[in-house]
Amino acid sequence: MKTPLEPRSGAPAGDGPAGALVPPSVPPPRGPGRVREPGAAAVDAAPPGTFRLAAGGLSLLVPRRPLLAGLLLAAVLVAVGAAGLSVGEIAVAPLEALRAAVLGEGSPRDLLVVRELRMPRVEAGIAVGAALGAAGCLMQTLSGNRLATPDTVGLNNGATAFAVAGIVAVPTSLLPSATALVGAATAAALTLALSGGAGQRGYRFLVVGLGVGAVFGAVTNLILSRAEIDAANAAFAWTVGTLNGRSQTAVTVLEAGLLVCLPLAVVLGHRLGTLRFSDAVATSLGVRVRPVRAAVLLTSVVCAGLAVAVAGPLGMIALAAPEAARRLTGPGPVPVLTSALAGAVLTLLADLVGRTAMAPLEIPVGLVTAVVGGPYLLWLLLTTRTRRTP
Repeated sequence: MKTPLEPRSGAPAGDGPAGALVPPSVPPPRGPGRVREPGAAAVDAAPPGTFRLAAGGLSLLVPRRPLLAGLLLAAVLVAVGAAGLSVGEIAVAPLEALRAAVLGEGSPRDLLVVRELRMPRVEAGIAVGAALGAAGCLMQTLSGNRLATPDTVGLNNGATAFAVAGIVAVPTSLLPSATALVGAATAAALTLALSGGAGQRGYRFLVVGLGVGAVFGAVTNLILSRAEIDAANAAFAWTVGTLNGRSQTAVTVLEAGLLVCLPLAVVLGHRLGTLRFSDAVATSLGVRVRPVRAAVLLTSVVCAGLAVAVAGPLGMIALAAPEAARRLTGPGPVPVLTSALAGAVLTLLADLVGRTAMAPLEIPVGLVTAVVGGPYLLWLLLTTRTRRTP
C-alpha cells in the first residue's frame, strides 16, 4: 500500500533524489493586479471603479464615476447651450442653431441671430460659470467648509468694487478685468490676514470674509452714489450680474485665464486631497502646505476676478456647482473639472430662465441665481454641522 508521499506509478521521475515527490506544476494565481495569458506578457488590470487607458508603454487609470459624471454634464451643457442659441423672440431649431454656431452654415437670418446675437452670450456664460465653479471648489476644499466660496469670503465684492471704480473713472473694455483682479486679490489678502489663515480656521475665514465683503459692498454703493448719472447707470446694470452685451475683450481675457488656471487647478486638486488631513500629516507625506495654499488662493482669485469682470457678481454659482459635482462624482479626488462643468450648466440655465420666464422682459442672470440660491443657502446652513475652531 502506497503512502501519500509516494509517487504514483508511472509518474515521471523528478530531478531530485529517488523517491522524492515532485509536485505538479500549478499556474500562478490570477490576482487583481496582473493577468497572464498563455504565451502573452503580463498586463496590468484596472482596479475596481477605474478605467485603464494604455498607449505604448504608458498607462493611465481614470476613475469611472467622475468620468461618467463629466460626460453627463458635458452632454447637458451642449443641450442647454443649444436651447440658449435657439430660444428667443426669433426661434431657431436646436439642430439648425448648432449647425450655424459650429459650422457657420444656415440662412442669413439664422447666422445673424445665432452667431452675432446669442453665441457671444452663451460663450460668456460657459466661461463665467466654469471659472466660478472651479474657484468655488478650490476655496471650499482649501478651507474645509462648504460655505466658503468667492461669494462669501469677499472676493466677488472686492472685484466688483474695483471694477465699478474702473468703469466710472475710465470706461474702457480692458480696465475692468485688471481692476477686478486687483480687487479680488485685495479682498483675499485682507480676509487671509485678518482670519489668520484658511487651513484649520475655516469658519473664522468665512466670517471674516463676510465682513470684508460687506465693506466692499458698501464701497460699491458709495461709488455709484457719488458718480455722474450716466456713468452710474452704465455701471449699475453690470453690478447686478448679467450676460447681456458683455465685452468680447473681457471674455477673451477670461478664456485665456481659464486655459492656464484650469490645468493648474486640477494639479492643485490632487494636492488638496492630502490637505484634508492635518498639516503635520500632509507635510510628512511630502506636501509643502504653505505654497500649495498660496497657489490655490491665487488661482481662485484669478478665476473669480476675471469672471466678475465679465458678468458681475453672480451669486450662488460657486456655492452650488461644487456641491452638485461632489454628489455626482462621489467620494474621491477633488472634482475641479466637474465643478467647472456644473458651474457652466447652472449659469446657462439661470440665463435661459431669465430670458424666457417673463419675456419680453429680461431678468438679469444675477437676480435669478440670487432668488434660486437663497433657499439653497438656507438649507445648507441648516444642514451643515458646526464645530469649534481655534
